[in-house]
Amino acid sequence: EQQMSKISPHLWYTDKADEAAKFYASILPDSRVDSVTPIAADNPSGKAGTVKVVEFTLCGQSFLAIGAGPHDPFNDAISLHVTCEDQAELDRYWSALLQGGGKAVACGWLTDRYGVRWQISPRRLGELMKDKDRAVAKRVGEAMLKMVKFDLAALERAARG
Repeated sequence: EQQMSKISPHLWYTDKADEAAKFYASILPDSRVDSVTPIAADNPSGKAGTVKVVEFTLCGQSFLAIGAGPHDPFNDAISLHVTCEDQAELDRYWSALLQGGGKAVACGWLTDRYGVRWQISPRRLGELMKDKDRAVAKRVGEAMLKMVKFDLAALERAARG
């Protein structure tokens, strides 16, 4: 049985938490649905067996989710950040997470079909934003703010001036 991390994000879905976990696990490496456990007692969110707790792993990180009816919707206050090594990886995750009704937002952010916010960004962006030459960092930051999906080649061109 999978060992749960000491600290794990917990996501509350109106419903379809198990479907969402399966969707994410199909996209990201080292990912899987570890368990789906119906709550055996009647509870404020539904009859016994209708509310499910989902344990899943994304890129080796443990997560919990519950499909327990309407609650506070997901919003930009928290997002899942995926660091990509190159443009091909970024494009692959971006396209996959938008499938089925997701929405591109801005600056590498998107909302998936379940309402969860994601940031899909190249590792190189962080390096460029930390450049000791603050003029480089400024140009990269200005270029980044004009993008929806990140374009690594355009960020590198901005860095070069």
